[in-house]
Amino acid sequence: MSGTSGRFALGPFPLACGHTIAEAQLSYCTFGELNAERSNAVLYPTSYGAHHGDIAWAVGPVLDPQRHFIVIVDMWGNGLSSSPSHGAMGLAESGWVVSHGDNVRAQRRLLWEQFGIERLALIYGWSMGGQQGYQWAVDVPEAVERLCVVCGTARTAIHNRLFLHSLRQALTADRHWTGTGFEAEPIEGLRTFALIYASWAASQRFYGEGHHLTAGPMAVEDYVETQWLPAYRRHDPRDLIAMIDTWMAHDVSAGAPHHGDLAAALGSIRARTSVLAGRHDLYFTVDDMAADAARIPGAHFEVIESVLGHRAGNPRNSPVEQTQLRSAVDRLWRGPGLV
Repeated sequence: MSGTSGRFALGPFPLACGHTIAEAQLSYCTFGELNAERSNAVLYPTSYGAHHGDIAWAVGPVLDPQRHFIVIVDMWGNGLSSSPSHGAMGLAESGWVVSHGDNVRAQRRLLWEQFGIERLALIYGWSMGGQQGYQWAVDVPEAVERLCVVCGTARTAIHNRLFLHSLRQALTADRHWTGTGFEAEPIEGLRTFALIYASWAASQRFYGEGHHLTAGPMAVEDYVETQWLPAYRRHDPRDLIAMIDTWMAHDVSAGAPHHGDLAAALGSIRARTSVLAGRHDLYFTVDDMAADAARIPGAHFEVIESVLGHRAGNPRNSPVEQTQLRSAVDRLWRGPGLV
């Protein structure tokens, strides 16, 4: 299904880190029609490394464009919205770290100034998209009627941070790293990056049961080379690093008014909430996600029984998981919004 793509100019946009994006822009894509009351809007933020077209498959199988106006928005740093690759921002080495709070503030302006939307009927997000959903529901609880978080947590866990540090180190250890960027494509760093990512994103059972062999017999290294490496080579490596830094910094309770009290932050959520964890997700574990859900008033929690690991929340080619995600969204529609 094709949508309508657009770019929204925000002008100078100050970030929480103290830097300002001089000519900030958000990229987005919409599906469906906004009703006269502007009460049927669904926000679907992008995940790590994704452009809006990469996750648009969910429009139809999971999100209904016949009933709702769906806005897929590209987060800062993904290469379509303002990113280091545009020269719009630097990296953490020079003090640039985008927070999900920054993403939320920019997305609020897009929704209001471009479409006149003040309140969202639903935020649906997978992985870093789910992180943004949590940030929305904590920062502006009155603006989020329903929230569906799939394979994402309200705070990046310490073990998850170790994984992210390993990805960052894979890139910055490449001989082409200058300390602030790259003088040439860091192909060896990207190859190591892809190996690390492939070992975490899918589960042990995924590989043990041979699900990576759908294209025929091959060594697992060849599988990564052909199926994973191209997905990251299409990105400027500076953008990959910027998104890692946003992921590492994620904590909905950081700063005022919660000052690190995660229970208080999640307890402030007013949206009708569903939280779905992947049984074999190595990034966002069932225990961590269940603990988040338990802190949200009235939240529903369930587990996706899938060998896909983290990608159980983004099952582009797996109808069984798609059906569970659609059921979770439909359950939210059957009840009222704000609790």
